Amino acid sequence: MAEMKRVFVGSLATETNTFSPLRTDLQDFRDSFYAGPGEHPATPTLCSAVFPVARDRARQYGWHVIEGTATWAEPGGLVNARTWELLRDQMLAEIRAALPLDIVLLGLHGAMVADGCLDCEGEILEAVRAIVGPDTIVGATFDPHSHLSAKRTANADLLVAFKEFPHTDFVIAAESLIDLAHRTSVGEVKPEISVFDCRMIEVLPTSRQPMRGFVDKLKALEGHDGVLSVSVIHGFMAADVPDLGSRLVVITDGDRPKGDQLARELGMELFSYRGRTRPDFLTPAQALDKAAETDGHPVVIADVWDNPGGGVPGDSTIVLREMIARDLTDAALASIWDPVAVRTCISAGEGATLPLRFGGKMSAAAGEPIDAEVTVEKVVRNAVQSFGTSVVPLGDSVTIRIKGLRVVLNTVRSQIFSPDAFANMGIDPTAMKILVVKSTNHFHDAFSRIAFDILYAAVDGPYPNDPATNTYHTLTRAIWPRVEDPHAA
Repeated sequence: MAEMKRVFVGSLATETNTFSPLRTDLQDFRDSFYAGPGEHPATPTLCSAVFPVARDRARQYGWHVIEGTATWAEPGGLVNARTWELLRDQMLAEIRAALPLDIVLLGLHGAMVADGCLDCEGEILEAVRAIVGPDTIVGATFDPHSHLSAKRTANADLLVAFKEFPHTDFVIAAESLIDLAHRTSVGEVKPEISVFDCRMIEVLPTSRQPMRGFVDKLKALEGHDGVLSVSVIHGFMAADVPDLGSRLVVITDGDRPKGDQLARELGMELFSYRGRTRPDFLTPAQALDKAAETDGHPVVIADVWDNPGGGVPGDSTIVLREMIARDLTDAALASIWDPVAVRTCISAGEGATLPLRFGGKMSAAAGEPIDAEVTVEKVVRNAVQSFGTSVVPLGDSVTIRIKGLRVVLNTVRSQIFSPDAFANMGIDPTAMKILVVKSTNHFHDAFSRIAFDILYAAVDGPYPNDPATNTYHTLTRAIWPRVEDPHAA
């Protein structure tokens, strides 16, 4: 009987907006998701899906799985050095304690930046390789909104990014990584990683063309003619890092020249889509006008740049102020992050009417705080929403009513993924004429199932949404849209 392979699984992830007024520390990881060794729930999280998938595959593949810590912080500002070093060293210590290892599988994000470290995931993978040696298979899943450095590809055997935006396929990506790790471990395949720098940065939603067709094409390529995996790194424009930008990653079965050629061809195809991938962005007034003129309901309006999933506070009042000025009824907004206002409402209790100042606390670009007489309609301790099969915390939350308008206030920052963010707070989302959500595109999959129409409202704020004018200090490569044709430069 063959000896069981020893497989370590760990996850350390966040997405860092280096322009954000926020800062990230250990409490942010604990508030969002923290599971010690052996404590990961059966349900996956965005970046730790490797845990339940490895458990599921263990018997089939003859693996002895050793689970380390899994933790995730809601996207925010720079991670302080103490937190970064503590969590990094904890993961590395768990790996050392698990030696010898045949396989290391990591759930990473790819856009984590700490005070003093611009390439956290690269540093992790380099340290892991130094610990386990050259013969252990090292693989990782990545969020496509990440940065792919040479340090990462030099130290990993396998890198698989989610293909979809919204990221509905994070479990599928984990399954792909783990199956490829198994096939590599038994000598069935010999992965070679090829990378092409597209020299661009853009918003690339796969819920619309041309990205929908492009991703379908990538999926069709996998598993044929020696192509094991194809990933797109979209990049994350809200980070001042040297490796900012989109990349094509092709993993072949021992055929690096083929992989290099295919990565270049696909990368240049992606480059050709620049400037054509974003949805139509409206002003708040335009979006609300269009929603009011629509016969069906609900009309979902995304407040795209005040998206906590991009590392901003999520307390902008600009769209809400426009809604209040219109005396909207049968309308709801989720959510505004304001722990102080939530605490005040909880103290007042359900049914109470009180003057409340809320929102607009963290950034001069997010609008002034709102002062209004509100009624506390619903109090929910430890509120949650869903993202696929994941459970996403909102913390203690309240629903307040301003005349006929309902607003969700929360204490744990999160973008809005699902209509149950409203339903769990006592609001029937299907009964509303207008639903406003703070999210760029992750809301789309779940809300498209109930929405009569979906609109995107763009408000300049704390999110640096124009790469042509963003102040990048560490970026030295020419990329579009900062340079019209960076491949000719």
